[in-house]
Amino acid sequence: MKNIGENVVRIEAEALRALADRIAGPMAAAFREAVDLIFCCAGRVVVTGMGKSGLIARKIAATLSSTGTPALYLHPVEALHGDLGMVVRGDVVLALSASGETEEILALLATIKRLRVPLIAMTGDEIYGAERSGGRGESSAKSPADRVELRANSRSKAAGEGARSTRVSFRNVSCGCDIDFDCPRR
Repeated sequence: MKNIGENVVRIEAEALRALADRIAGPMAAAFREAVDLIFCCAGRVVVTGMGKSGLIARKIAATLSSTGTPALYLHPVEALHGDLGMVVRGDVVLALSASGETEEILALLATIKRLRVPLIAMTGDEIYGAERSGGRGESSAKSPADRVELRANSRSKAAGEGARSTRVSFRNVSCGCDIDFDCPRR
């Protein structure tokens, strides 16, 4: 019992090492595209997510803003009820969903595509129905929708079933902040 905290931190550290390997390996092209989209963004980076992913999205938006990248957090439900007008051409949307199946996020995809706003989807799993909405996984080929999908998935568990949230949280915050820190300053 006394080593649980230590074990959780070691498992989380290993999860971050695995994420670094994915960024350097199979996710490299998609990660570079995400960095390029944010660097070339003429407007703001609009970060969205629901639940725990929403809390992480707020943190990423705050980090982007504090390091000089114009960013804001957009609650997906509020977006569906009128706040979507905050997203305009020239913006880039960074959408977080641990499962890739968050209904509120999926409901935004069609509108984001219609607005022709580039999308960076950061998920733990493949976005449900990605083939319907123009997703392309970890490929580096350009699509008309300018959509990049970053899957920071992992199969390890830090401390049982409930720890998936912490693992996904650490990886999403890390991956989101890494995109910002990898961008050259404007």
